[in-house]
Amino acid sequence: MAIEIVNESGAEVDEESLLALSRSVLESLHVHPGAELSVVCVDEAAMEQLHLEWMDLPDATDVMSFPMDELRPGTAEDPSPEGLLGDVVICPQVAAVQAARSGHSAADEVLLLLVHGLLHLLGFDHEEPEEKNEMFALQRQLLSDFLGRPAPDPTED
Repeated sequence: MAIEIVNESGAEVDEESLLALSRSVLESLHVHPGAELSVVCVDEAAMEQLHLEWMDLPDATDVMSFPMDELRPGTAEDPSPEGLLGDVVICPQVAAVQAARSGHSAADEVLLLLVHGLLHLLGFDHEEPEEKNEMFALQRQLLSDFLGRPAPDPTED
């Protein structure tokens, strides 16, 4: 898997953990080993600009996903096709505020946001209660498996 991690946020981010978690999630969901992913950490000003430009919403948000080839999870027998998964953009500064409010570490929040963003790239959503239950349960399981301990609860959208 070609995974690029870029930190333009000015905040300290564990890029090796982001890379390892990305690989873990994509392998667990049987995404083709030739798929390409970009994870970019940006500061609040850059995230606010993206949020305004793409969602027409003010203020910085925690994570945004930009799917490319609309890949979906595969199975062990039939992995997803090869292609460009897309970009996950995370704002560590917003993550730190959410983590403090939720009572867990900023590092855990960034990892949680990465899994959340990856699931969005793979077609998961949380607009409807049933979709939210499915997505958040999978998010919690994938992160718990990676961490080897219970995952932190997500900050409500």
